[in-house]
Amino acid sequence: MDLTKMVSGLMLVVLVLSSVGFASTAGGNIASGICTLKDTVNAVLGAVIFVLIVLAAVVYAAGQVMGAETRARASVWATSMIIGAVIGIIILVLVPPVLQAMMGGSLSGCGGSSFTGTYS
Repeated sequence: MDLTKMVSGLMLVVLVLSSVGFASTAGGNIASGICTLKDTVNAVLGAVIFVLIVLAAVVYAAGQVMGAETRARASVWATSMIIGAVIGIIILVLVPPVLQAMMGGSLSGCGGSSFTGTYS
């Protein structure tokens, strides 16, 4: 079986399981569900961005000591990881205004403090 098919299948399973968990924690309350979404984005996306940047640096550095073909592939992989990290940063920046618009201006029930668009 192809490795990419296995990885994409695993990602699909994780996505389905996380969405089921997200739906069950919302409890029918939209504000609670959006607060859970904000907390999930804060917890997961920052760590993923950090790991992508570190892995891109490691792959690029490792590729520089290899042959020409491997060096070129490592550069492409590192560039892809950096682009993924930039997309993650864009998502992290755009989530607060979108959630504020969905909740009518503020999320006062999230974490005991008002949600103003900055992560604490």
